Amino acid sequence: MLLHGPNGSGKTNLLEALHVGTQGFSPRARRDEMMIRFDADAARVRLEGRMGENAFTTDVLLTRRDARRVELNGERLSSGERLRHGLTTLVFTPDRLAVVKGGPATRRAYLDRVVGRLVPARASIANEYASAIGQRNAGLRRARAGLSTRDALMPWTEKVVELGDALVRARVEAIELLSPAFARNADELGLASATLAYDGEPPTAEDLASRIDLDLDRGVTGAGPHLHDLRIEAGGRELRSFGSQGEQRMAVLALVLAEADALRDRLDVSPLVLLDDVLSELDGDRRRSLARMLERGAQTVVTATAAAALPVEPAQALAVTPGRVR
Repeated sequence: MLLHGPNGSGKTNLLEALHVGTQGFSPRARRDEMMIRFDADAARVRLEGRMGENAFTTDVLLTRRDARRVELNGERLSSGERLRHGLTTLVFTPDRLAVVKGGPATRRAYLDRVVGRLVPARASIANEYASAIGQRNAGLRRARAGLSTRDALMPWTEKVVELGDALVRARVEAIELLSPAFARNADELGLASATLAYDGEPPTAEDLASRIDLDLDRGVTGAGPHLHDLRIEAGGRELRSFGSQGEQRMAVLALVLAEADALRDRLDVSPLVLLDDVLSELDGDRRRSLARMLERGAQTVVTATAAAALPVEPAQALAVTPGRVR
């Protein structure tokens, strides 16, 4: 599906609504009130669709004062997490370039979301590890202040080692699932020899014991997957520091499409893919390559300022003007 119209007409708002309706949150707004019109007290997204032979409806209500209300097939859900378990949506926006050009924390968060989608049984490991690190750090600060002992740290150190090992393994598995499709997609987009690699080793009891004095001095745990990184390279160059804006853009796009491929291959899930302003910085050859990739992939919604920007005939084209879609 192609959404086309002039800048400021509301194309991105439509994509945002699709994301809110299928995932329960916005890919760009940090607070619910940012998605509500200035002269309104609430906003609502209601979607109807099909997954294979099964129809579904979602209803997400946002208000300025109360917590958002999320429903799936008429059942109110306790959290948006349950909605995301039932429906899968992947999104590319210009802000997502931070996955390549941002700091390690952004890539770790991205990688942990990928783990949750590709390896659902390990979806909770990142939060469990973060909780264990928080408890160990609190213990370090208590010991530094003389309110506790080093021995009291041992249970949390063991937990950090156990969960840290599991988290690293889950991240590496996710990267292995993504890598073949990422390299293939990047190559089709003109980014040759693109690779993904995990930068870090599982923590061990010996590692943490050897740096206990330093950790006590700083009050934080200085080793483990909370400090690791995902290396995204092309032709042996690390794209964060040595990639052009166009190369970084193609890498993120290749990642989004690689995850869609991996979901189909591994879980037989065909996600909804939302691509916002993806064509504006691609030349003609890369636009044609992307169009071929989209034709053989999942249901995709693409935005562009002009219908001619997509070099193939879309299954459906919607012209967007302020307040109207036709």
